[in-house]
Amino acid sequence: MRLALLGPASSIHLQRWVAALASRGHELLVISQHRCDRELLPASVEIAWLPHQGSLGYFRNALLLRRTLARWQPDLLNVHYASGYGTTAALCGFGPTLLSVWGSDVYDFPYESFLKGRLIRWNLRRATALASTSRAMAQQVQRLTPERREIAVTPFGVDLAHFSPRLLRLAPDGLMIGTVKSLAPKYGVDLLLHAFSELLADAEVHAVAAELKLLIVGDGPERAALEALAWELGIEQRTQFKGAVAHVTVPLWLGCLDIYVAPSRMDSESFGVAVIEASACALPVVVSDVGGLPEVVRDGETGIVVPRNDVSTLREALKCLVLDPSRRNELGRQGRAWVEQEYEWGHCITQMEQCYEDTIARAKR
Repeated sequence: MRLALLGPASSIHLQRWVAALASRGHELLVISQHRCDRELLPASVEIAWLPHQGSLGYFRNALLLRRTLARWQPDLLNVHYASGYGTTAALCGFGPTLLSVWGSDVYDFPYESFLKGRLIRWNLRRATALASTSRAMAQQVQRLTPERREIAVTPFGVDLAHFSPRLLRLAPDGLMIGTVKSLAPKYGVDLLLHAFSELLADAEVHAVAAELKLLIVGDGPERAALEALAWELGIEQRTQFKGAVAHVTVPLWLGCLDIYVAPSRMDSESFGVAVIEASACALPVVVSDVGGLPEVVRDGETGIVVPRNDVSTLREALKCLVLDPSRRNELGRQGRAWVEQEYEWGHCITQMEQCYEDTIARAKR
């Protein structure tokens, strides 16, 4: 197929879709106002940088997008992110268009003002077809546009050769709990710090895991506040803030962990790519019950799901796993099998290709 992808080229998620589709032999044009280094995209891919930046850019770039598509003549335009780029595509009027929603664009943006709510609904209705990475987010889209009954689910997948279990685990007295996330309020890393602090004060935990440590990989607007909180809680000697890392190195950092935690507090955590990457590495995972996280974790089988914003329940889930190495191993083993069954990257790309074909066929009808 001849495909144009409109979205944030600086995002690792869009870069992964582009690389995978290019490897399948599709002709690709990436169109974006968010620039990235050229080497982050395959050499075979054409790129059209949109000149106008910021919120107004989504409106001002519409005419140039129309001209670009008229020149390139794709079989389909796949738009990523319903608010910003969805607005550019809706104003452009090209078809067929598959609009892929991402999370905050349908969970948060529509409720920020009356006008934003009207805009997002208009964007969703203008697209030929809609796609979501999770069933939970597809239901949210239907709440916004009840008439859109058919929403394809096209989950992000995991490269199982890249994300695989490490051969050796740390010694029992060197257990490492951790997360790999952006340090923003929605991801609840502060909740993890509080739970870890309470865990260290537990006598049972201290008896079997005296050298319990916490690893936080990622950067973001909350980093300074989180580092200050670690000092306030007296856990700074047990907590390491690594900062941002390249995605290609994430399996190495996951290999340092014994338990992975995602205590997000907002439903715009719509899928949980990092969680299935951890499961692919055979790590037991503890997640909150927000958005799409309960969809990627089978509670009690591949991990533990706890209520959002509940530090005490989070602490108890972590304590259970710290004290029970056999359960950690079993949850990790089943988590790997679950990802192999549902989220293998090649299978997810095939699902997206089928979605493209269905959208093109719908437009013809």
